[in-house]
This record gives sequence, C-alpha cells and structure tokens, in this order.
Amino acid sequence: MKRIARLGLALAALALFLPGQAYAQATRTWVSGVGDDANPCSRTAPCKTFAGAISKTAVFGEINCLDPGGFGALTITKSIIVSCEIGTAGVLVSGTNGIVVNVASTDNVYLRGLDFEGLTTGLSGILFLGGGTLHVEKCLIRQFNSSSAGFGINFAPSAPATAKLFVSDTVIADNGTGTIGAGILIGPTGTANVSAVLNRVRVENNSVGVKASGDGTSGKTNVEINDTQSSGSPHSGIVAETGAGPGNGPVTVMLNRVVSSHNHVGVQANGSGALALLGDSTISSNDTGVLAQNSGAVQSYKNNQVNGNTTDGTPITAVPGGPLN
Repeated sequence: MKRIARLGLALAALALFLPGQAYAQATRTWVSGVGDDANPCSRTAPCKTFAGAISKTAVFGEINCLDPGGFGALTITKSIIVSCEIGTAGVLVSGTNGIVVNVASTDNVYLRGLDFEGLTTGLSGILFLGGGTLHVEKCLIRQFNSSSAGFGINFAPSAPATAKLFVSDTVIADNGTGTIGAGILIGPTGTANVSAVLNRVRVENNSVGVKASGDGTSGKTNVEINDTQSSGSPHSGIVAETGAGPGNGPVTVMLNRVVSSHNHVGVQANGSGALALLGDSTISSNDTGVLAQNSGAVQSYKNNQVNGNTTDGTPITAVPGGPLN
C-alpha cells in the first residue's frame, strides 16, 4: 500500500510538469500581445489569443486584455464577456468572419472595446447566429468588403425565440461591396423574431448603412435607432425591407434623433410589411430624402427636418394617433 501511495504522489508531481496540462475554467481570463495559449490565461500567465482563452473561461465568465495586441478571430458558443478597453484589442481577419456568436436563446454575449479589421476581404466583423442576446459596446468595425458578403454586423438569428441586439457608442465604417453588404444587417431567418436597439452609433461610408430585413423570416423585426448617424452610403442610409407572402415577416424601424445624410437614399421602406417611423430626425443632403416603395410606408411624428436633399420625398404620412400630429 505504501508503494502504491508513493507511486500516486510521484505521478501527481510529474503531471505538474507535463505540457498540455488541463486547466480548470476560470471566471476571468486574460490575453496579452506577448502571451502564450499554452498558459492558463491568468493575469500573471496570459494567453495570446481570444480563441486560446475562451476554452479556459467559464460560462458567464470574462476575457480581458492586459495590453494592446492582435487577438485573432473567435467563435462564441456560451454566455461570456469579451472586454478590452485598454489600448487596441485587434480582431484582424482576411477572407473570414471576425467573431461568430452562435449561442442558445438563453445566452448573453458582451463584446466591448474591440477593433475589427477585415482587410477588405473579410466576411463579417460580427456574425450572430442561433438565438440569445448580443451587446456590442465601444467597438470599431471596418473594411469587411468581401464580394460574397461584407457586413460590419450581420445579425442573423434562427432560433424561434426573440433574439436581441444592443449596439452603443460604436463606429461601423467602410463595409460592404456594391449592393451587397451593409454596415449593420438585421436579417433573421426561419421563424425568428428580433428586437434591436442602436444608441449613439456612427455608421459611415458603408454600401448600405443600416438594413432591417424580414425577407428570411416569418417572425417580427423591430428596430429602434437613437442618437445615431448614418452617412456616406452609395445606396441607402437606413432601410426597412420585407417581401410579399407569408414567409416574410413585418419590419418596423423607429428613428429618434437620427441623422441620415450624404446617402443615395436617406430613409427607405420597401415592401408592404415595411414601416419606418421618423421622430425628431434630420434627413438631409441625400439624393432622395425618403422613399416608400412597393407598399412600404414612411410615417412622421411631424417634428423632423427633411430638406436639402436633391429630392426630399415629402410630404410624409403622419403617424396615426401620434402626439405631435
């Protein structure tokens, strides 16, 4: 028995020095530009990449950055926070997606303080699949210009439950190619419903600024955009769009204190289930200010500035029962 006990102790001691040892998942892990993914991702022994850290981070845990660095692409399949507001936390990719979020309807994911660079060939800075809730805060997402996609944020949930997107204090610029792609695409599939809120977002020089589409789902898509600017798009700054038929769900986009300027079309509603509501917003310096087509509707609370466009597109129908009508 003594020999067996001594053997067990020897094996345990040997395991401490073996490479590739298993680490218990931590509630907080760390990455560094000079880290190593063989490390346990602790503060004193950080990992090199987000992908290296996530397997060592517990559900509902948090990945933080010790210093600036390029931390690579990442796939997220659980509730987690990736928060890096110290210096530049780079997600630099070519020909692929930056961060893919594919979680269950009960999961919550936070992405904060990240710099996404697509090198003109990237697919999406952030691609959201499945269900759950995504929070994007204080990020820069740029140069995702793949000819097959090209999105700053591609929010495409498929789970039947309502998926939620919250974006705040973020710059999304120079994404998309031609008529393909957008700064932000909100396009659920299947029977998914979407609730999205954008606050203080700058959407600049994308092929399309913000597009909410019900073409791929029979569910409802509701988007609220507050204190946000969408400018410089060769197509539309803000679009609510859905097709005809039972496989295409209704889309409502509410604009509050929004500026849409220097686009081909400032605000567009396309399709019989598409509705854009304007409140206290400025639509100016576009080729066409507002455009309702194919039975889509643009309605106003009558406190907007829609002028200075080549064609304003006014008058706009008043919101029924609106307090300022």
